[in-house]
This record gives sequence, structure tokens and C-alpha cells, in this order.
Amino acid sequence: MSDPAHKSESALASAPVGQLMLKLAVPSVAAQFINLLYNIVDRIYIGHIPDIGSTALTGLGVTFPIITLISAFAAFAGQGGAPLASIRMGAGDHEGAERILGNSVTLLLAFSAVLTAVFLAIQRPVLMAFGASEATIGYAMDYISIYLLGTVFVQLALGLNTFITAQGRAMVAMCSVVIGAVMNIVLDPVFIFVFDMGVRGAAIATVLSQAVSALWVVGYLCSRRSGLRIRAANLRPRRKVIRQVAGLGMAPFIMQSTESLVTVVLNSGLQRYGGDLYVGTLTIIQSVMQMVTMPVQGITQGVQPIMSFNYGAGDYRRVRRTFQLLLRVTLTATTSAFLIVLLFPGALAMLFNDDRELVELVGRVMPIFFGGIWAFGAQMACQSAFMALGQARTSLFLALLRKVILLVPLALLLPRLMGGVMGIYIAEPIADVLASATTLTLFLSQRKKLLPLDPK
Repeated sequence: MSDPAHKSESALASAPVGQLMLKLAVPSVAAQFINLLYNIVDRIYIGHIPDIGSTALTGLGVTFPIITLISAFAAFAGQGGAPLASIRMGAGDHEGAERILGNSVTLLLAFSAVLTAVFLAIQRPVLMAFGASEATIGYAMDYISIYLLGTVFVQLALGLNTFITAQGRAMVAMCSVVIGAVMNIVLDPVFIFVFDMGVRGAAIATVLSQAVSALWVVGYLCSRRSGLRIRAANLRPRRKVIRQVAGLGMAPFIMQSTESLVTVVLNSGLQRYGGDLYVGTLTIIQSVMQMVTMPVQGITQGVQPIMSFNYGAGDYRRVRRTFQLLLRVTLTATTSAFLIVLLFPGALAMLFNDDRELVELVGRVMPIFFGGIWAFGAQMACQSAFMALGQARTSLFLALLRKVILLVPLALLLPRLMGGVMGIYIAEPIADVLASATTLTLFLSQRKKLLPLDPK
């Protein structure tokens, strides 16, 4: 094992928890925030295209379910495999950890081929079902038809970067994201405005940037600098390994794929009760929501290897201390985000578009939509802890709870009961508060069983 890899594992086991969390979480948060720029920068530039900005932005918004679903498959293999690999590393089984990495690579390549073929074949009817109109379908297809050609890069970049983080190499994982995001920021205005390619230019810039990120990640995991390496012998599918990855990966997959379901339900309801302008508000609101949730996900993903490694090593007290600090940090972050949205909704809306009617509408409905985000920190901390401890069934239930069990039915029911579009916006905070309270209660009730007090 290389010396940097050995030092990373020693730090996971013995460094002060607060300092270690800061060391791992800051690069991970930075990586998530920079990764957010892939889509956010596209939306900002597209929303400010002269004359067509609002319509093009709405068209881009209806592609979100497909983009989210592609990311969900990356999470299935990456977030399903990385915690298991980290637990194996904590137990001293590096060979087993590398088998998990190799089989995850195979899964990601298989997902890429299937997703690209399927969505290229059915993109138009799918986009219309997702809330596109005759005015916006052209922009949606211009973007997604090019984006789909880069599916393999998305899968490898997102799915394998988690295995770098799992080794405690958060700075390296951050660099893989920084490289692609900086390219995207530079290339977007060139393709969109200089080459006058509009929405298609944004998609080309994104695909090229993701390709560079994917090459960086794969190159690192094949090098001697990595404590876990991609080896040809481990690419052969092993039923037992894939079953284990699938058992844990199903929860993050459902968490992300149900974002697609939720977007479809919300877009369809907003189109039905309001029209294109209301669908446009969701594009902006979801962009701001990502600005909140992705950095918090960065915190949880950065801290997760500490819990997984020490859980595998049997140091339950260290896992408990890590979780307690994580919960305080995530709740502080989501509460701060709630206050910012409450005070400055119009300013946030103007980041993405300067159409007065759209900005005014977002300013009215966004504080309602974000009404329960303050509690969401508890959901994310506890969900991450269950994942880190390999609790596949509980993670799966919690992944279903917020979106499928609560939000989708509420979004369908409340507009009918309230007689209008505002019921759709109100469904989100109700689901956030109920899901967060349930998740925190469940974790606290199982804490003694999962993390018994030990002499360490």
C-alpha cells in the first residue's frame, strides 16, 4: 500500500474527530458545490439568452428528471459500493474492498450503455410526459439529446469519485470535480454565445467537461497513488458482491430517482393548474434547492468514511461522536438556508432570469416551498449514518419515505383540496418536516443496538 493511502487510513482511525471532519468535509463540500455549477451555470446562461431565455430555461427544466435518473444509477453503484469498501478497509480486507470497486465499475459501464440507448429512443414522448409543451419541447430535446451521449462520463465521474472519498482522500476527489466544473464555466459562454449554439452549446460544454472529470477519476483509481485500485481481474461480475452493492445502493438510488418522479408530478401539476410560467418557477426553485442540499450532501459524504471505517474497526464511540457533530452541522446549515430564502427570494430568482413576471412569482412561492428545509438537516445526517453503517433496509425505507410515501401523494392531493396551484408548493414543507422527524426518531431508537457502548 502506498504511503499516502496508509496515512489516510491511520487518520480515519485516530485523528481528532472535529479536525478530521473539517479536513474531509471542506473538500467534499467544495466538490459538491463545484459539481452543482455544472447545471447551475447552464441554467444561468440559458436563462439570460436574449428573447428566448425564459422559454429555454423552462425547456431545460423538464429534462431534470432524465438527468437526475442518470445520476441515480451512478449513486446506485458508487454510494452502494463505497461505504462497503470503506468498512472492508477498516477491517483490513483490502482485497475485498477492491473487488467491490471492480464490480462497481462494471455496473456503471452497463448502466451507461442501457440508459443511453433507451432515452435516445424515447426522449420526445418522455419529455412531453414530464411537463414540456409545444413551446418548450424543442429546447428540451436540443439539450438532452446531446447530454445523453455523455452518459458514460457522468456514470464514471460521479460513481467512482465516491471510492476516492472512501479512502479519506477528499482533496483528490475535489480536484476531479474542480477540473470539470472550471471547464464547464469557461466553455459555456463560448458555445452558447460566441458560437451561437444556444441550448445545444450548453449541453456540449457539459459533456466535454464531464469527460475530463471521468478521465481524472479513472486515472487516479488505476494509479499507485490510490489505496484502492481498479484491476482487470475484479471487473468480472460476482453475484455476491453485486448483491451487496445493490442492497446498500438501492437507498441512494431511490433517493435520487424519486427526485425524477417528484419533478414529473410537480411539473405536470404546475402545467395543469398554472401553465408554463409556473413550470418555470420550479426550474428556479429546484436550482436553489440544489444550492442548499448539495453542500450538505458534501458534508455527509465527507464524514461518511469516518463512520464506516471505524464501524468496521469496532470503534463505536468514535462513530457516535462523529454522528453527533454531523447532526449539529447539518441542522445549522439547513436552518441558515431557510432564513436566506425567507429574506431574499427575489434576489435568488434573479440569478437565473430577469423576466419580471417570473421573478415576482418565484418571490411569492419559494418561501412556501422551503418552509420545512430547516428540519431537513436531521434527515440527511441520519440517512447518511444508516448508509455508513451498512443498514440497507432502513436506508431504503427512509429513501422512500420523504418523496414516495409523503411528497408525491401530497402534491397530487393538496391542489384538489385547496382548489389551486398553491397546494403543490405547500406539499414540500409538510413532507420535509414529517420525514425529518421520523428519521431522527428512528435513528435515536436504534442507536444503542447499532452502536453499543464499548471500552474504546
